[in-house]
Amino acid sequence: MLPGSSIGQRLVLTSFGESHGKTIGAVLDGCPAGLEIDEKEIQKMLDLRKPGQNMISTQRKEGDVVEIVSGVFRGFTTGAPITMLIWNSDQKSKDYENLKTKLRPGHSDYPAMIKYNHFNDHRGGGRFSGRLTATHVMGGAIARKLLKVSLGIETNSFTSQIGKIKMEKEFDEKMISSIYKNEVRCPENKTAKMMREDILNARKKGDSLGGIIESVTTNVPVGLGEPIFSSLESDLSKAIFSIPSVKGIEFGSGFRGSEMHGSENNDLYTIKKGKIITKTNNSGGILGGISNGMPITMRIAFKPASSIAQKQSTVDIKTKKETTLQVKGRHDPCVVPRAPPVVDSLVSLTIADHALLAGTIRPVL
Repeated sequence: MLPGSSIGQRLVLTSFGESHGKTIGAVLDGCPAGLEIDEKEIQKMLDLRKPGQNMISTQRKEGDVVEIVSGVFRGFTTGAPITMLIWNSDQKSKDYENLKTKLRPGHSDYPAMIKYNHFNDHRGGGRFSGRLTATHVMGGAIARKLLKVSLGIETNSFTSQIGKIKMEKEFDEKMISSIYKNEVRCPENKTAKMMREDILNARKKGDSLGGIIESVTTNVPVGLGEPIFSSLESDLSKAIFSIPSVKGIEFGSGFRGSEMHGSENNDLYTIKKGKIITKTNNSGGILGGISNGMPITMRIAFKPASSIAQKQSTVDIKTKKETTLQVKGRHDPCVVPRAPPVVDSLVSLTIADHALLAGTIRPVL
């Protein structure tokens, strides 16, 4: 196991495999016994991120069919580590033969070569590939259900921006059912059409686009989080930054809040139906590193996909000379539309981990 391949304290997800290896997989340890789960429920989330579904994603045709090989018996978790596998079936490793020494701009090729002294698997990015986010979803699908049945917690992530095209309205719960009604996973149909056109235009030019995913988690109890270095924001940020292409994250009012006065940014307390809430949610549901009972809201920035079809200048690490390369293969012109289930998964894993730490979820259901 490579250092850094696991995340979590009580609910631990370990990711393994490479983009063009035989298989990728995940081991989820610490899941309570007695959770009803089957492969179909995990598959449903995997299908939301799998490649080759439409013209705005990579045309690599992976079925991403999950196989549970341990930790579930007669339809229920046993409390033992849950091991899940996906067998790779549509690799085209020859597309990477000319990249053994030529460094792809925007990729991890150079630092990985130096760190592992050229022993790293460079095909498709190896361990650094976005393909490994499928392992996040394997574990996250289980965590998501655990939170739902135990505490009624729900996480919903969606595309709010592609390039310079943004949603016009603020997200509300009525929009949840609209998230997956279009290819870009934006709950505003009109905006989604413009986003799709922008992505296809970028693809025609051999280019790519970035964007923003927003995430909203509701019904979170007060008090999750362990200050100082395991605060809820700290652990959520660590999890989210494990997604390739993520370059920024903000909670609540985030960077916009830095432009406000305290009188504007403070969330004033009130009582609604006997429950203490805040009138606004500029804190994003977290104060002092612990949940305050309001929805946890995040905005996550994704850079443009690094693999583009345009010819680019680079360096040949073998000859130590400048050269050019054109990245071949099948790549996403924009990774953002495939990211909502990945964000849902990592948020769910982190919150479930903290709920187990706090004793809010019992080790046996």
